[in-house]
Amino acid sequence: MPEDLSLNAATPKKPSLPVSDGLRTYLHRYRRERELPVTYERLRDFHESIPLCDAQGRPTLWDSVIYRSEEMGPLYEGLKRIYARLKVDGNLTVVQHLYVDRVDFCSFGNSTPFRVRVVNAYNDNQDYFYVKKADASRIYGLELEHLLSPNRLNFLTHGNTLIEEHIAGIPGDIFIDRWMNNSELKPIRVAKELVKFNERCFVRLLGDMRSYNFVFVLTPDFEEAQVRIRAMDFDQQSYNSRMHFYLPQFFKENAPLVAYCTRHLHVQTALQYQREEQTLMLQRADLAAVRLGHLLEAMAHEPLAPEEKIHALRASLAEHYQRAEYLKCETMGALVRENLATVRHVVTAHSDPATAPGALH
Repeated sequence: MPEDLSLNAATPKKPSLPVSDGLRTYLHRYRRERELPVTYERLRDFHESIPLCDAQGRPTLWDSVIYRSEEMGPLYEGLKRIYARLKVDGNLTVVQHLYVDRVDFCSFGNSTPFRVRVVNAYNDNQDYFYVKKADASRIYGLELEHLLSPNRLNFLTHGNTLIEEHIAGIPGDIFIDRWMNNSELKPIRVAKELVKFNERCFVRLLGDMRSYNFVFVLTPDFEEAQVRIRAMDFDQQSYNSRMHFYLPQFFKENAPLVAYCTRHLHVQTALQYQREEQTLMLQRADLAAVRLGHLLEAMAHEPLAPEEKIHALRASLAEHYQRAEYLKCETMGALVRENLATVRHVVTAHSDPATAPGALH
C-alpha cells in the first residue's frame, strides 16, 4: 500500500453546494426535510465566544458561544425541540428532563459547525448534535452512508440548515497514538475493518478519510473486542478528481495504521475481506433499491464537481477496473452508480448463480 504523495499537497477548499430541487424532493419524500425552530443563521448571531479547552487544559478548535440573555431561553428551547425531532420524532413528553447545557462553534473546516450539548437532568448523561450549513455534497454523503454502510444515520434538513447526530467513537488519530497496540485488541480485527472501510469509501466515492475524519467503535465481545470504523466527515463526497483520494490507505496520516495492518494481514485474506464488504454493500443496495435509485437519480443530475474533475476521475476508474462504461459517465452520481454496477459484475462473476445478488434498480 504505497503512499500517494499527491494527496499530501494542499487541496483548495471545496465550495459549498446549494440543495437542488431534485435533492430537496428526495429529502421531503424520505422525511429528512422537516420544519425546524432554529436555523444555522440564527445560531450565527452569538454575542461572544470563549475558547474551549480539553480535560488537560489544552485549547481545542472549538469556542463556547454565548447569546444575549433575552435570546438564550427561546433559543435553547428550540434546540431541545430539534433534539426531540432527531431522536424521538418530535415527542416532547419524553425529553422534558433534558436541557441544553452549551453551544460550541468551530470555524475550522468546510461546514463551520455548531455543536449542541444536551444533558439529562436526572443522571447527567450527555449527548451532542450538530447544526451546519446545508451542503449538497455532504447530504449525499450522509445518505449514501445510511444506505450502503452498516451504520444508520439520523439527520434533518430545513432550507439551508443541516442537523446531524453525534457519531461516537475514538478518533482515528487518537486510536493510532493510544490504542493501536493495545493488547486487548486483536490485530487481525483492526486490519479486517480497515480493508472493509477502505472498500466502502472507494465504491461510494467518499474522499479525504484521513485519520481525524473517522472514528473507531469498539464493542466488547465474549472473547475479544469487535472493531468498526465509521466515517464522521462527509464534506468530500464525490468531488475530487484523484482516484486515490477515495482510498484511505493512501493518506500519510493513516500510514501507521496501514503498516500495522499490513504486518498482520495476508494478501489473500485481505481479498477475502474486500469481497465480503462488496457483497454486503450489494445486499444493502438491494434492500434499499427504490430509495437508493431515487437518490442516485437525483445525484446523477447534480453538478457536484467541475467537468474536468469528473472526466479525470472516470478515466482513472475506467483504467483501474478495465471497464469502458465509465467513459460514458458525465456526473459524479453516474460514477457512483457505475461503481456499484462494476462491483456487482465482479461479485456475480465469482458467485454461485443460485446465490448471486439481484440487479440494482
